[in-house]
Amino acid sequence: MEIKSARSSRTLPALTSSSRKAASGHTALEARFARSQAHLSTSRKHLLRLILENPEDTFFLSSRELAKRYRVDAATIVRTIQALGYGKFGEFVADLRAHFITRITPYALLKAASRQKRSLHDRIQNSLDVDLRNLQSLRSTLNAERIIVLSRLVKRARRIVVVGIDLAASLSWHLSYGLMSLGFAAEGPVGGTGNIQKRVRALTSKDLLIAISYKQGLRETVEAALRAQKQGVPTFGITDSEDTPIARICDYVAITPVNSVSFANSYVAPMALLGTILVACAHTRTARTLALLRRSEEEDRADHRWYWAPTNGKN
Repeated sequence: MEIKSARSSRTLPALTSSSRKAASGHTALEARFARSQAHLSTSRKHLLRLILENPEDTFFLSSRELAKRYRVDAATIVRTIQALGYGKFGEFVADLRAHFITRITPYALLKAASRQKRSLHDRIQNSLDVDLRNLQSLRSTLNAERIIVLSRLVKRARRIVVVGIDLAASLSWHLSYGLMSLGFAAEGPVGGTGNIQKRVRALTSKDLLIAISYKQGLRETVEAALRAQKQGVPTFGITDSEDTPIARICDYVAITPVNSVSFANSYVAPMALLGTILVACAHTRTARTLALLRRSEEEDRADHRWYWAPTNGKN
């Protein structure tokens, strides 16, 4: 997990021509292709379009295998990637893999996984293994000091809006509910674009927007972060790569893996990250947190919130 610093001291390099293209929604490979189109022959354009449109079929291939896949000779592959400005085939493959990860769809992910010769039992075990690797990756890169910085930012915020759409709504709800339980004015708005835009439009520099989205990012979440940025609202993103729109837009960002062998992202690592955030927030004002939880416990007891089995053993 990695958290970048605020806008005034961002760790990302200055935008080059290629990264400016990427910031507008293009991957680095797409940006190179767009820049080089005027100098490419029709056959090379066609070849590159095929590769870009089917990265799940090609990012793991050698230059010779890639040539065989598209029925050209290996020299043609080498000359084509050189025309894009790559010095080595490995550099091209790295960008192709990044393109695949950013543009991957549930269909493409399951299609790639289906090519692996595994039994159903092995696929189930492999899913757990991938989840475990994601969690181990988070643990090995977690910077506790950065989580403390985030908790202080949460503490200062007058209002906190957590935006997560589609499957990420589960993360948004979990984080906003946890923050509310700790006494913070947090919400995870649901519904259509209008509902989210209204919430974000009301935010000021005294508030905080947390945007959760992965890979190329869902439009509503990215646009919420962009709107908040224009309004001077501090923004914090949770995503899986520095190349995602959320990472490029937000002042602060936590990067956690969501690798999966399923058609959906794995939220094992993101949920663990949310746990560390809530722990840090709870202990930035421990006395107030204890008072809130004590009152909540007393109310739950009085309202008979929890189920207790009858003493006579009958339901």
